[in-house]
Amino acid sequence: MDITDRRVTRRVRLDYMLLLAVAALVVLGLMMVYSATFALGDDSFYFLKRQLAWMGLGVAGLIALSQIDYKVLRRLAVPIMLLAFVGLVAVLIVGRVVGNAQSWLFAGSGQPSEFAKLAFIIYIAAWLASREDQIRDVTYGLVPFSILLGVVTALIILQPDLGAAALIVVTACSMFFIAGAEISQLLIGLVGSVPSLFAVVVTMDYAGTRIQTFLHPESDVQGAGYQVHTILAGLRLGGVFGRGLGSGAQKYIQPWVHHTDTIFAVIGEELGLVGCLIVISLFLFFAYRALLTAFRAPDKFGILLALGITCWIFFQALVHMAVNTATLPFTGLTLPFVSYGGSSLVSCMAGVGVLLSISRAGIEKERSTIAALALGGRDRGARLSGTRRR
Repeated sequence: MDITDRRVTRRVRLDYMLLLAVAALVVLGLMMVYSATFALGDDSFYFLKRQLAWMGLGVAGLIALSQIDYKVLRRLAVPIMLLAFVGLVAVLIVGRVVGNAQSWLFAGSGQPSEFAKLAFIIYIAAWLASREDQIRDVTYGLVPFSILLGVVTALIILQPDLGAAALIVVTACSMFFIAGAEISQLLIGLVGSVPSLFAVVVTMDYAGTRIQTFLHPESDVQGAGYQVHTILAGLRLGGVFGRGLGSGAQKYIQPWVHHTDTIFAVIGEELGLVGCLIVISLFLFFAYRALLTAFRAPDKFGILLALGITCWIFFQALVHMAVNTATLPFTGLTLPFVSYGGSSLVSCMAGVGVLLSISRAGIEKERSTIAALALGGRDRGARLSGTRRR
C-alpha cells in the first residue's frame, strides 16, 4: 500500500454513518431536554446548559477512545473493573439519595452504575476472549461468570437500581452465549437466579409495587398508577404529529422524571407517532452499524466488546421505550443519548468511541487483506497462499 492509499485509509477509518446516527440522537436529546425543562425554575436554560457541558465531556471521551487502539482496553480490563467496583461500593457508603435510590456521587453529578456498565462489558469481553472452549465447561465457564455477575448486580441492587442491574445481566448473558456458551448453561443460570429474584421482589416494597402497578394500572390511578396513567395520556394526546415542540403538558404534571425516565413519552406527546418512529429508526440504524462493526472486528475480543456495547445501548433504549408505553414495569433507565443525565450521556458516548476504534481496526484489516491479495495476484508468488492460510 503506497502513501496515497494510507492517506485514504486514514480518511475513511471512522464509521461516519454510525457517528451520524449518534449525532442525530444527541441533537434530538438537546432539543427535547430544553423543551421539557424550559418552564422549570427561573433559568429556562439551566438543564440545557448542564446537558451541553456533559455533551462536551462525552465528545472528548468519544474522540479520545476512537483514536486509541481498542486492544489496550484488554490489558486494562482488570484495573477498569476494579475502579468500577470502588465506585459501586463508595456510592453505598457516601452516596447521595435521589428518588429513594442511593446511586449518586459528587453532589449528585455522577452515577457509578452508568460507568460500571461499560467497565463490566470491557472486563467480560476480555475474560470470555481468554477462555476459548473453556466457556462450555461449567467449572471454568458458568460458575466464575455467575459469581462475577452476581457480585456486580448485587452492588447495584443494594442502591437500589433494579433497571441497571437487569440490563447488565441481559447484556452479560448475551455476550456469554455469543462467546460459545451452551443454551443449557443459560437455563441453569436462569433457574438458579429465580430464588434471588423472588427475594428481591419480596424484600423491596417498591419492586413489588411496580409489578402490581404494571399488572393493574387502573387500580390506583391517583397513587402508584398515576405515572403510568399520565404517560399513556400524553401519548394519546400526541396522536400522529404531536401537539408541537414545547406544547406538552407532562412538564407540568410530573416534573421530576419527564426529562429523564419518561422523555420518550414527552417525544410522543410533542412530536407524535412520527417523532417516536424517527427515534426508533435511529436506534435501529445505530444497532445495524454497530453490528457491522462487530462482524468486521479483527479478533474475538473486538467482536465481543462491540456486541456487548451494542446490546447495552440498544437494550436500554428498548426497555426505556417499553416502559414509556406501559409494555414493561417502570424502571429508572434513561433513553441513551437523549435523556437528561451526564453519567448516561458520557458513558454511552465513550462506548461509541470504543465502537469507532474497533470499526477503524476492521476497515484497516480489510484493506490490508485486499492489498495482500492484489500483490499476490500480480507476482503469482507465495503471498496469496500465505494469506489464505492466515
